[in-house]
Amino acid sequence: MDYEIFDLGTVRLQEGATLSDAKLAYKTYGELNGDKSNAIVYPTWYSGQHYDNEWLIGEGMALDPARYFIIIPNMLGNGLSSSPSNTPAPHDRASFPRVTMYDNVQFQHRLVTERFGIAKLELVTGWSMGAGQTYQWAVSFPDMVKRILPFCGSAKTSLHNFVFLEGVRTALTADAAYNGGRYDKQPDIGLRALARVYAGWGFCQQFYREKIYEREPLGYASLEDFLVAFWEGLFLKRDANNLLGMLWTWQHADIGNTPGKRSLEDALGAIRAPAIVMPAQQDLYFPPEDNEWEVKHMHRAELRVIPGAWGHFAGGGLNPEDTRFIDNGLKELLATEV
Repeated sequence: MDYEIFDLGTVRLQEGATLSDAKLAYKTYGELNGDKSNAIVYPTWYSGQHYDNEWLIGEGMALDPARYFIIIPNMLGNGLSSSPSNTPAPHDRASFPRVTMYDNVQFQHRLVTERFGIAKLELVTGWSMGAGQTYQWAVSFPDMVKRILPFCGSAKTSLHNFVFLEGVRTALTADAAYNGGRYDKQPDIGLRALARVYAGWGFCQQFYREKIYEREPLGYASLEDFLVAFWEGLFLKRDANNLLGMLWTWQHADIGNTPGKRSLEDALGAIRAPAIVMPAQQDLYFPPEDNEWEVKHMHRAELRVIPGAWGHFAGGGLNPEDTRFIDNGLKELLATEV
């Protein structure tokens, strides 16, 4: 096991349920310095686990473990932290309670403060649902978070994004083998269908028009090869109930639902941290227009669009040019005095 577990005990969730013996899986990179002033939190994304974030960590990069103490907390539902697949009855499988972005960040805050005694975070950053958690950190703990860089994500899931996820959910649950979540074997037909729905959204029209999937660094032999090897290969490794649990979290993401906040605008206006908000030019889930609206309601935020044809996966660590763009933004933000 290349990660550690923080025992949360019995937790009360925002939607009203309790979860006994809750656990938060995490991995750290680098060393916490003497005054505990070099910590960064880098949350995971939909279906991703901590090792899926490691492409943005390395020597000479902004997230350099020789300089910073980087904490990657795994979202609840991702199979490592408490999830439908690893929780005993009565909250197992389809009975796993609903978890919000707010819940995830509350538990991550406990990890950061109780396990490590950290009072300030130099940065919170993340991709996709990790970006949603980044926004939530800045709203929930404005005195603690010094800087944020959410990339390819949003402060609230849009209606269009919600509808996309309805297609994903329905494709998976339409498989008779899903059996209302009480399956003994993973519903492979549903997982493959989910992957095919996802494939049309994760990358953009230009990506497919120019057959970028055939070029390096991907190098697939054909479109069908890409759909099977990349997309079906990605989701066949996942648990169906875990995917559906995280999907609910994604659909209902909204920092405006933070206790004490009146609206999305109120929550955005409460963010004090300097921010670079970084959408991808052709992201079909989180288009730049949504982030442009958000930035207008934030005090110290800049919109910086990742150019190119990789759509949402501009933030996925696959294209070196996009990685450099994100890394350069992180370096610039970390160099900013706050």
